[in-house]
Amino acid sequence: MGKNVLIPLSLLERIVDLLVSLDLPEYHEFRREYGDILWALRIKKQKLELRDAYAKIIAAADKTERDEARIEYLRQKRCLHDDATPF
Repeated sequence: MGKNVLIPLSLLERIVDLLVSLDLPEYHEFRREYGDILWALRIKKQKLELRDAYAKIIAAADKTERDEARIEYLRQKRCLHDDATPF
């Protein structure tokens, strides 16, 4: 199972939205696996957003823009651990 695959970001977003809308009942037999999968996909999505935020630091035109991009990057990095807790 160690292989990675490439899927379009739009598909990843649709999958996450679908899983969120399903919201299995707490007593459902797949609730634990559902939660683990949803958590992993949310983390992956946040890491992609974090990578884009880092790229904005590199591509900044001036110091002010770079500082703003760095602040946003650090905010997203902090949220990576806060918002994506499994249920």
